[in-house]
Amino acid sequence: MVVFDAVAGVQPQSETVWRQADKYDVPRICFVNKMDRVGASFERTINSIINRLSANPVPVQIPIGVEADFSGVIDLVDQKAIFFPEEITDDIKVEEIPTEMMEEFTQYREKLIEKVSEVNDDLLEKYLDGETISNDDLKSAIRVATITNQIVPVLCGTALKHKGIPPLLDAIGDYLPSPKDIAAISGKGYKEDVEITRESSSDAAFSALAFKSVPDPFIGRLVYLRVYSGSIESGSSVFNSTQGIRERLGRVVKMHANDREDIQTIRAGDIVAAIGLKNTTTGDTICDQDNPIVLEQISFPEPVISMAIEAKTRSDQDKLGDALYKMADEDPTFKVSFDQESAQTVMSGMGELHL
Repeated sequence: MVVFDAVAGVQPQSETVWRQADKYDVPRICFVNKMDRVGASFERTINSIINRLSANPVPVQIPIGVEADFSGVIDLVDQKAIFFPEEITDDIKVEEIPTEMMEEFTQYREKLIEKVSEVNDDLLEKYLDGETISNDDLKSAIRVATITNQIVPVLCGTALKHKGIPPLLDAIGDYLPSPKDIAAISGKGYKEDVEITRESSSDAAFSALAFKSVPDPFIGRLVYLRVYSGSIESGSSVFNSTQGIRERLGRVVKMHANDREDIQTIRAGDIVAAIGLKNTTTGDTICDQDNPIVLEQISFPEPVISMAIEAKTRSDQDKLGDALYKMADEDPTFKVSFDQESAQTVMSGMGELHL
């Protein structure tokens, strides 16, 4: 899900993220946020997505009101108006489309059907024959076109006030792919340079990628895993095929912001955090020892700027060293080294702000 500011439109960071999503062929939906701010424009943001990202954005919602008058959205697929209360709550009102917005709704829905018909032959046939296109047919056609990266559905709201969030969560379920909707993951053999593919199924051999590690003040080091195939119980032994070592998967937790929920079994498609993987770092593959695979590693850019750092007092020296190495473990683009010639500790990163 790519979030845009309704006032600023496409920003440089959005372009970088979009390029990465294009490179890895990631299906996406857009959310135009901050619709209640002065200067917000849904139409202008969509135009900037077309012009600056060369994308094919297709609104599946339009806003009701703008700036201070933003009160809800019209769902172009379900043909309903959704109003959000001023206080933050999940109580939303689903009503008929206001008469004064009927003309705008008709134009946008017509455009939506046209755009989806361009990439869906079944829908195109019905459209040209003048048949009525049902909401379910339209929804499934949008899903297929989104997963194949032919269109990008666009929704809107204001996250701070929880406006537009319930329909956004529904859209994630309706339009974005489950692990079974996309191609099987491929990797290399553990010792031989052969390509291996793994289906995203709980019946396949276990494989997962460690994509982040963070120190937790209460339970130690957390290693976040994306499980690509198979299933495994917490407490089992796993094989780190990147480093060629065995590790024990201690506790496994599902993270809900700061809350942790212990789980016994992890399966293909899960994103979990593991406790007990002492030597596994960001980018490592853990898998079943009898069926090893090395998944594609994450490529991190080399640091571009360095700075010497020292503790104010001798007693702080050890604390500083610990803190720096914890940060380097958490962030692979941040490096720490000791320069023998100048006898200084040097930290390197992606820019002054980063350091």
